[in-house]
Amino acid sequence: MQIITTTKALAAFCERAARHPYVTVDTEFLRERTYWSKLCLVQLAHPGDDESSVAIIDPLAEGLNLDPLYALLAAPSVVKVFHAARQDIEIFVTDRGVVPAPLFDTQVAAMVCGFGEQASYETLVRKIAKAEIDKSSRFTDWSRRPLSEAQLRYAAADVTLLRPVYEHLSQRLRQTGRESWVAEEMAVLTDPATYRTDPADAWERVKARPGSARMMAALVELARFREEYAQAHDVPRSRVFKDDALVELATVRPMTEADLAKSRLLLREARRGEIAEGILAAIRRAAERNPDDLPRPANGREQLQVNPALAELLRVLLKAKAEREDVAPRLIASSAELDAIAAGRRGLPALQGWRREVFGEDALRLCEGKVGLAARGQSVVTVNLPSGGERRTERDIA
Repeated sequence: MQIITTTKALAAFCERAARHPYVTVDTEFLRERTYWSKLCLVQLAHPGDDESSVAIIDPLAEGLNLDPLYALLAAPSVVKVFHAARQDIEIFVTDRGVVPAPLFDTQVAAMVCGFGEQASYETLVRKIAKAEIDKSSRFTDWSRRPLSEAQLRYAAADVTLLRPVYEHLSQRLRQTGRESWVAEEMAVLTDPATYRTDPADAWERVKARPGSARMMAALVELARFREEYAQAHDVPRSRVFKDDALVELATVRPMTEADLAKSRLLLREARRGEIAEGILAAIRRAAERNPDDLPRPANGREQLQVNPALAELLRVLLKAKAEREDVAPRLIASSAELDAIAAGRRGLPALQGWRREVFGEDALRLCEGKVGLAARGQSVVTVNLPSGGERRTERDIA
């Protein structure tokens, strides 16, 4: 294991790594006190059993230029292997606008290969690499220096043990012919748009019961202000004001600082100064919006015209299909998607690509009354419903 603190050493390691078919990657970062993640370590490993195949890069080292790392991450001949890649990639995109590609996410691959929903790295290491991870350094403050030997070994294990996990999963995907399934998922993770945070869309992450159009307009403008303020000052959203305070403000819509002082949920420092001014300005903007341009809440179950019986049948169908294909159900379709399908919505991810082949076609036929479901022994089968003189037939789905 190399500890890299100079640009020369980083360039030499990345040059060697670029000669291999893949490199495993992980990061350690802090985000508790900031909006943007603070990159503290980058771990890399390429195939090999010697110490030189593993590197711990210290981005906090004085004078270290990460250009060789970003060149490796962008190299088209080297697969970049992560576990649960999204947060790691977001850091690279924010820092340099670089999306690692080609990409392989072992968490996604594990869901396709029957390891359940969101299989943890520890689970995969235990089941595939037959190893255990020392968790004693899990809650390390990675920004502090020097790091102990135990901390460095913990960080290195995140990429050394990822190698046998990747090799096992990639071989299994080839054997099952499901490489294209994972490729569809990687297309989303390698799309730069996945990592763009538009303050205008920030309201969609706020859990709130849909209210009046004016309340929703205030919710949009307040969420936008909070996002912009948090980004500009590099502080967590909750340090500006929390979601429950945001919903309260959108509902009550205070017009003066005296009104803000009456809030039960607003932090004291948000009741005056720059944040208070931003809140009041957001509420004024909401009041001035064109009624035809007021936001509509995302379709929840209460807004959709859901046929509850059909939604439950779709859940049975999904469970049976997932068990038959040995794929995590959640990877095929979410509960919200099943409700949307039962309400007549189409064009959803569950009805496209490999998901349509595995689940979507029969889901649509179920919605159209062309098939029903029946139990046969320990299995659930689709039953072609008779039309005119057609005979009923059964098809195994689990």
